Amino acid sequence: MSKTMNARPVEKGFSLIEVMVALLVLSVGMIGIAALHGQSLSAGQTAQFRSLAINLAADMADRIRVNRLAQAAYAGAAANNNCDPAGGGGVDCTPAQMAAHDLFLWNQLVQQQMPNGQTAVAFNAGTNPPTYTITVTWAEIGEPAPVQYQLAFQQPAF
Repeated sequence: MSKTMNARPVEKGFSLIEVMVALLVLSVGMIGIAALHGQSLSAGQTAQFRSLAINLAADMADRIRVNRLAQAAYAGAAANNNCDPAGGGGVDCTPAQMAAHDLFLWNQLVQQQMPNGQTAVAFNAGTNPPTYTITVTWAEIGEPAPVQYQLAFQQPAF
C-alpha cells in the first residue's frame, strides 16, 4: 500500500507584509520628489525676480546715461512732468525735470512688476566721475526681510 501525502502547493507571489513595505518605500520617495519640486518652483521664482530687478536697474542706468546733465536730480523726488514724447507729452523739459519724470516712470514699472517693489537712486559727486547707486527692493515669499539688488556705476557729465 502506498501512502499518498497531501503535499502543500508552493505559494507564489508577495505576502501582505512585503507589499506594505514596498508601498512605504515608494511613499517616502514620492514625498521627497514633491519637496524637491516645491523647492525648484521657489528657486525659479527667485531667479525670475532677480533677473527682473537686474533689468529694471539697467533701465534706470540707461535713462541716466541719456540725460547726463541732470546728475544729482536723479537722487531727488519723482514727478510726472509729461516729458515723455511717446506718452503724448510734448513738453520741453529741463534735464532736472526729465530726471524727475524718468524716476516717476521707473517707479511705476518697479511697482507693477515686483511684489512690494521699492526704488532708490543715490548720487555721489565726491568721486570723479560721479557715482550713481541704483537699488531695487522687493518682497520675496519665504524670506523674512526684503531682498534687494544694487547697481553702482560712474557716469561723467560730458
